[in-house]
Amino acid sequence: MNLLFPLSPLLAVGFGALLLMLAEAFGKPQLNKELHGTEHVIDAGAGRGAELGLGAAVILFAGAVLSVAVWMVGPANLPELKALEPWLIMDRVALFMSFVLCLGGAFTALLAGGYLPEHNIDRGEFFPLVILATFGAQILAASGDLLTLFIGLETMSLGVYALIGLRRGSARAAEASLKYFLLGSFAAALMLFGAALLYGATGHTDLKGIGDAVQSIGQPGSSVNAALIVLGLVLNLAGLAFKVSAVPFHMWTPDAYEGAPTPATTFMAVAVKTAAFAVMMRVLLTSFGDERLMSWGTGWPPVLAFLAILTMTVANVIAGRQESVKRMLAYSSIAHAGYVLVGLVATMRSPAEGQASVMFYLLTYTVSTAGAFGALILCGSRGAEAVSYEDLAGLGKRHPAAALAFTVFLLSLAGMPPTAGFFGKLYIFRAAMGSELYVLAVLGLLNSLLGAYYYLRVIVFMYFREPAPGAPIAVPMRSGMVTGALVIAGILVLALGVAPGTPLAMALGAVGAP
Repeated sequence: MNLLFPLSPLLAVGFGALLLMLAEAFGKPQLNKELHGTEHVIDAGAGRGAELGLGAAVILFAGAVLSVAVWMVGPANLPELKALEPWLIMDRVALFMSFVLCLGGAFTALLAGGYLPEHNIDRGEFFPLVILATFGAQILAASGDLLTLFIGLETMSLGVYALIGLRRGSARAAEASLKYFLLGSFAAALMLFGAALLYGATGHTDLKGIGDAVQSIGQPGSSVNAALIVLGLVLNLAGLAFKVSAVPFHMWTPDAYEGAPTPATTFMAVAVKTAAFAVMMRVLLTSFGDERLMSWGTGWPPVLAFLAILTMTVANVIAGRQESVKRMLAYSSIAHAGYVLVGLVATMRSPAEGQASVMFYLLTYTVSTAGAFGALILCGSRGAEAVSYEDLAGLGKRHPAAALAFTVFLLSLAGMPPTAGFFGKLYIFRAAMGSELYVLAVLGLLNSLLGAYYYLRVIVFMYFREPAPGAPIAVPMRSGMVTGALVIAGILVLALGVAPGTPLAMALGAVGAP
């Protein structure tokens, strides 16, 4: 019973998903002739997207609040958590990530509550899947053992595979779901094989035990095979690079993002990426934190630096050539993965500052990206969706509120002050400079300037272009839930831009920095 409060962020989300499933199954369905063609409703959750979406958002916001509550008490004051180790490490890093994950999931639920009914795919299973995938992401972020890591990874991934293919009548959605499933399974197999090699080399599956065994290499009496350690590191790094969509493991991202319903795309962009970076940071620093593996000459930092440069550059160049706004945002999310990798590389010489910059960046990225996809949802109703840049031409005059919301989030993604994105990138590049990674910081800054081009291009179309004669015109939808999500995200974007000190101090406190 003493574990109920320390585990409350996980329990609230996990049991909340079960309760929502019961509410969907036993609730009174709404008749929807347009959805089914008759008044006979087979799916009890059909036509109830608004209430189920609100319920899912309440559950996930509760998980975020409980994460903060456990944070305030402090894991050090909750000795019961020791009983969970090494399988779950509910430290302040895990609680910070749990807050970010629940926040991203709640935004997804609110956006879906307006999007699904509007676009005639009002299916109730979407919301339990979002909550269960968020639960898997929380497990992944708190994993202290390779077995727990794999369970969390698959719990999250299986839910996302189903979310992508929600639009059953769409060939593009089916292709996107199948492609992500096949490539995701391949990446999971790489990680599982890497875990088997690490267990064979060290006799441990817990991350700390593997780290202690790695540090014993070269000492008298050590029987740890260094070659197996390096191979296990490479395989696990490749699998995690797939999940964060780093180049060249990004091929699935544009098709999956474009084929999925936009709320599902939002969840992939924020929650999946955040969880993957959380576990990547924990694995690298706990299991492969030996000074020999963290050196520039013989360790993983130069590999991550190469991936960061490749990811930022390739994604920004391709994003600037897209005509679909949704596909542009997909490549944009790949570019942001490159910026986060810069912060991970910085942990080689400044572990505390590097980790804190990654955590803060993921928070600012979550609210900015969720807001950007939410604004894209708001800008288009059924039959008049916002797909291309041309669809948004003149939106600033026709619907100034929708255009203003989109502008705020795009400026944050571009890193313009006084938005959250500005300080997110500032702290990432400052951590890189503090670790004497000057070339990496400069290349990151140049890529950030390159990325600003395609964000500003959307703003130019909204305010300074008029639709071509006969061209389709996006018509904003009316949804209180989508509007509410944008208001909350907008407040957070501006608050984090005006007063970033508190969340940054929390991130530094989580990693033990003074």
